[in-house]
Amino acid sequence: MSRSQRKVGALPLADQFVAALEKLRLPAGKVVVAVSGGLDSVVLLDLLAETRARHQLDLVVAHVDHGILPDSGAVARRVERLAREAGLPFESVALALGPDTTETRARASRYRALRRIARRQAARFILTAHHRDDQRETVLMRFLHGSGPSGLAGMRARTRDLARPLLSVPRSEILEYARARGLAWAEDPSNVDPRHLRSWIRHAALPLLQQRLPALPENLDRVRRQAATHQQALDQLLRHWSELEFRRDARRVSLSLEALLTLPLALRLTVVAALVRAASGPAGGSRLRGALRAIETGRSGLTADLGEHWRLETAFGRLVVVPPAPAGAPPPAVISGPVGATTWGDWRISWSEEVAPGRQSRVSDTAWFAIRDLSVRAPQAGDRLEPLGGVGRRLAVRCFQDARIPRSDRAGWPVIEAGGAIAWIPGVCRSAHFCPESGEPAIRIHVQRAS
Repeated sequence: MSRSQRKVGALPLADQFVAALEKLRLPAGKVVVAVSGGLDSVVLLDLLAETRARHQLDLVVAHVDHGILPDSGAVARRVERLAREAGLPFESVALALGPDTTETRARASRYRALRRIARRQAARFILTAHHRDDQRETVLMRFLHGSGPSGLAGMRARTRDLARPLLSVPRSEILEYARARGLAWAEDPSNVDPRHLRSWIRHAALPLLQQRLPALPENLDRVRRQAATHQQALDQLLRHWSELEFRRDARRVSLSLEALLTLPLALRLTVVAALVRAASGPAGGSRLRGALRAIETGRSGLTADLGEHWRLETAFGRLVVVPPAPAGAPPPAVISGPVGATTWGDWRISWSEEVAPGRQSRVSDTAWFAIRDLSVRAPQAGDRLEPLGGVGRRLAVRCFQDARIPRSDRAGWPVIEAGGAIAWIPGVCRSAHFCPESGEPAIRIHVQRAS
């Protein structure tokens, strides 16, 4: 066995990588692979391409050109060439941030761009090339910033929409693999720029500290494991404390607001931190304290900022963690033809020709229509409909309230219409418009939100 095939965790790197992917339990379908052009992401792409017959993920290569370095366009073209050689679709976004951009702003801008790409591609996960050395640096950075157990637990291998299959692999093994495979990559000068905290930690602080404390890397691993165990215990407490009524619905997590407000403040903070973490959101202590003060009356419709565009919201007796909203509502989409399917935002809409049933439910995820040329759009102010079996016209917002849909969830909810008349708000209210008679040919539409 050559040095390039030296085992990591008792497995060659490609086998360990596939095992890590299996452990992540990613759903079948598209994933976006974030490729900067640097060593780590080039190896990630190569591993994914080489093992695709084993993991069977549908790969889309994505590159974010920050516009910080003068030759960044050349790197983007290099990544595009790698994607083309692997036979994979490629999408790039140019941001033009400028040379004075901070690493914090660059990171936030990069993830916003990657999430826009994932949304366009209907991909549920973004794969990044973070590895074990990155994890250690992250733990030390967060300690220097005063993070508590949540921060010291480090990066998770899988969050709401991110997956890190290389997180247990040291950078030395990644470099060895790249050399053995003859891979070419771009060196980013910002990675050695001491103005950036991570670069300073990597090239100055860690080597200096290791001279005095040779076991520092292993100590950082131990701190992270202890903090992660603490967080796992809180996560399990959240799910097993029946009075809290923890729920995970579609993209959101929530619990009973009434039960929460009966707890002492310290325990309340701990429970809400676990709730936010369960949603993969930021759980900084000072933000949480301010958020809890903002919602402590328990009135429905209150919101509180958690940072990074995350929010807490009170809705119908529940405390809900609201993730960042996508930029703008999805554009309208046409539902036409005898059979078909489309993705609209977070929803999957499918339709087919079927005989209409004897009766339809006003609140359902399936409905039948006597007309084919329907469309789906986002709710609009002043929308009204005539509820099936009801009297008169009713504001759509009232229907959302009756269905106990949180306010923050409504902007991306599908509305089915034809000729300007609302036919259906799935799961909320069926209109009396366009209802076929029993036994007549009809278009059956089924709407399902991604889990």
